[in-house]
Amino acid sequence: MRVHPIYILRLTGLLDGLSLLVLVSIAMPLKYMWGIDKAVTVTGSIHGGIFCLYALAIFYSAIRVRWSLLWPAAALLAAFVPFGNFYLDRKLKKAQDTYPLKPFNNALLVYGIVFFFVL
Repeated sequence: MRVHPIYILRLTGLLDGLSLLVLVSIAMPLKYMWGIDKAVTVTGSIHGGIFCLYALAIFYSAIRVRWSLLWPAAALLAAFVPFGNFYLDRKLKKAQDTYPLKPFNNALLVYGIVFFFVL
């Protein structure tokens, strides 16, 4: 069974939104109110890794579904707004069935991964 790229985007978006909320609502108060600097270091690192996966999921979904620039831009913007990913998830859930999978050139994914790791 193949997983739809929008489902992968939704899943990583929810993880990114949850990690952003944990970072902002738990880790930052621990740092600035109680002086526990390690909370932001650990939570920020985890959030940064999840954000990188989310950015890759946006790229993969945009290529695989052949979106215009509107959806990827909205997905990227939602990553920086608290609760933005949760709102986007509802919109993507409604739109997921309207976007069938298009044929995909695997060379684009390989070149993208190589370029991403070289930087």
